[in-house]
Amino acid sequence: MIRAVIFDLDGTLVQTERLKALSYARAAMELCPFEIAESDVIEAFKDVVGLSRREVAISLLERFDLTGNARDRMAEFAVDTPWQAYVQVRLKLYRRMLDDPEIIRSAQWPHTMDLLRAARNADCKVGLATMSGCTQVSRVLDALELSGIFGFVASRDDVEKGKPNPEIYLLVASELGVAPAECLVIEDSPTGVRAALEAGMSVVGVSTPFTKERLHEAGLLPESQLVDDPEKLPEVVAQVIEHANQELEV
Repeated sequence: MIRAVIFDLDGTLVQTERLKALSYARAAMELCPFEIAESDVIEAFKDVVGLSRREVAISLLERFDLTGNARDRMAEFAVDTPWQAYVQVRLKLYRRMLDDPEIIRSAQWPHTMDLLRAARNADCKVGLATMSGCTQVSRVLDALELSGIFGFVASRDDVEKGKPNPEIYLLVASELGVAPAECLVIEDSPTGVRAALEAGMSVVGVSTPFTKERLHEAGLLPESQLVDDPEKLPEVVAQVIEHANQELEV
C-alpha cells in the first residue's frame, strides 16, 4: 500500500516558480534595461521551467540575445561563462525575495498545502524532494512554518544528478524507509514527473500556469492523473492511491 507521500517544493507547494520567473526577468532587464519586457521573459520561462539552472540561463540568454551583456559581468562575479554571470545577477534578486517571509507565505498553494496536512493527519510518511539548494529550502520552510514537518528533506545539494534522474526520489524513499512502489509523488513539472516515474513511484501531476501546457503535452501521465482544478486534487489522489494499492496487492 502507499505509505509515503513525497512532495516537490517549487511550483508544487509554493509558487516559487513565479518568483523565479520574476527574478530571471528582472535580471534580464538589468542586463539589457531598455529592450526587454518583464512579461516576455516570464512567458519564455514557462518553456524551460523544471530544467537545470544552467539550461534555463542559457536558453534565456540566447532567446533575448543577452550573452554579450552577461559576458561583461563575468569578472564582477569571478565566473567563467556568461550564463553563470546571468545566474548570479538573478540570484541576487531572488534572495531578496526569499528574505521576505511575507512574500513566501503569500506564494503558497492552498490545495497542495492542504494535501500535506491531510497526509500528516493520516499518519502517512511525508518527504520533500526539491532541486532548490539547502539554504533556500530552509528559508522557505521556516517562513511557512514547515520545518520539522517532513520525515526527510532532499535538496539538490544531496544528489549527484538532478531531476529527471530518479536519484533524489530514491534517496527520499530510502531515508523514509519505504519501497519506491509504496510512494506517491506530487509534482508540477514534466521533469519532476519523469524523475518520479523512473524511480518506480505513483505520481499525480498538479499543473500551474507555468507548467500546465508542457505537463499535458509531455504525455507522461494519463489525463486522469493530471490536476488542473485544485478542487479535484483530493479526489484524484484518492483514486491514484486506490489503484496503486490494488496493484501492490496483486
